[in-house]
Amino acid sequence: MNHTEKPSDICAHLGDEYDRYLGAIVPPLFQNSLFTCKRQNHGYAYSRVANPTIEILEEKLAALEHAQAARVFSSGIGAITATISSLLQSGDHVISLRSAYYPVTEFLQNEMSKFGVESDFLENFSREELEKAVKPNTKLIYFESPSSNIFKILPIREIGAFAKERGIATAMDNTWATPLYQNPLDLGVDYTIHSATKYLGGHSDVIAGVVAGSKEKMDALRVNERAHWGACIDPFAAWLLIRSLRTLEVRMERHSRNAQQVARFFQAHPKVRRVYYPGLESHEEHELAKHQMRGFSGLISFVLNADKERSMQFVKNLEIFQEGPSWGGFESVVNTPGITSLAEVTRFEGVPDGLIRMSVGLEDAQSLIEDIAQALERL
Repeated sequence: MNHTEKPSDICAHLGDEYDRYLGAIVPPLFQNSLFTCKRQNHGYAYSRVANPTIEILEEKLAALEHAQAARVFSSGIGAITATISSLLQSGDHVISLRSAYYPVTEFLQNEMSKFGVESDFLENFSREELEKAVKPNTKLIYFESPSSNIFKILPIREIGAFAKERGIATAMDNTWATPLYQNPLDLGVDYTIHSATKYLGGHSDVIAGVVAGSKEKMDALRVNERAHWGACIDPFAAWLLIRSLRTLEVRMERHSRNAQQVARFFQAHPKVRRVYYPGLESHEEHELAKHQMRGFSGLISFVLNADKERSMQFVKNLEIFQEGPSWGGFESVVNTPGITSLAEVTRFEGVPDGLIRMSVGLEDAQSLIEDIAQALERL
């Protein structure tokens, strides 16, 4: 794989093989479940195991993440759980981030525990914290950077080095930053994971996940976890993601630019108590973020100078921003994890009361700011 290729060139052309497909500028969709066995030399039999459309997508994603290979799954959580389960067995111990995507915490606590896997959850992933938590049977360190909701920045290179010294595998969710702005494998992580439903898809019309790493690790995931658990991506979803990648770079530039403007507006507004966005100089880990990342995406969080009822009224006052649980699409969406989530979940994750999460979309930045301004004015 030529890692010197520019991301926009990878997204536009890598793996498309125009000569193979009669010069078609868009590779065809292989929307079939099986392949005839009369010809044995093409290497395909059943799409749950391998499919040409899916392989084009995987080649592009591997190159974007500076990986030897990548495997795509039917959802982000499917990619995460496949990775975790491939690395752990009865009697093992895993260390995870306390503020990680909560379904991962639930999977470790409720599902992996059934198979005798022990889990510990850390707040900051400092070396001191890791040294206290690590055990002789620790086999995996799982984390995010930035983390969910409050966007904590973790020292990726230090975590990777700590794990390698002890022969522990590392897996990191890189969804927030995308491969354009951060490459965990280059910083010593073994597995990098994305919910492709978010920015990689970008159009709110596909659900998918991806894992990238060494060829050996990815081959094992395909043969074992994906084939046996059945969390394979549908060829049409893969084709939609290939389409989406063609505009990834221009979309992320707009997401980032819009989010910077919105975050600065919030930061200067008297009705806003705190803004969580690593792209702001005021973020406590901004310097570390700049060191590890090449840019910032469009997801921010904030807390108003208001109680939960008035904070919820702000959300209802918004006109362009729609209320919904996901993010990373073309549209601007707002969610309320610090208002409507279960109290035990927010306490566990360290989500502040009243926290509102905002996915800044591709609309005109001034229109978005005017919408926020009128919603705040009506409080």
